[in-house]
Amino acid sequence: MDRDELNEYLTDENPTALFADGFDEAILGYTQRMNQPPIVAYSVDKIIEILMGRDELTYEEAMEYFDYNVGGAWVGEGTPMWIRK
Repeated sequence: MDRDELNEYLTDENPTALFADGFDEAILGYTQRMNQPPIVAYSVDKIIEILMGRDELTYEEAMEYFDYNVGGAWVGEGTPMWIRK
């Protein structure tokens, strides 16, 4: 499921669901908890790869950036879920 397909689905199911800009390649799909609306699910491993390639960060720098600026950012009920393998 790409961003456009997911956005189309979420527009009906949860219009408050948010996307993380610049990380479309890391989208896994969507997830939801019981009695909660669906939200976007991202692969942390893929986000780290993107940061290392695009921004030329080391693994440690990419993890620190992710933890502080991406995974650690709560922007309301539509905040995406970050999945680590």
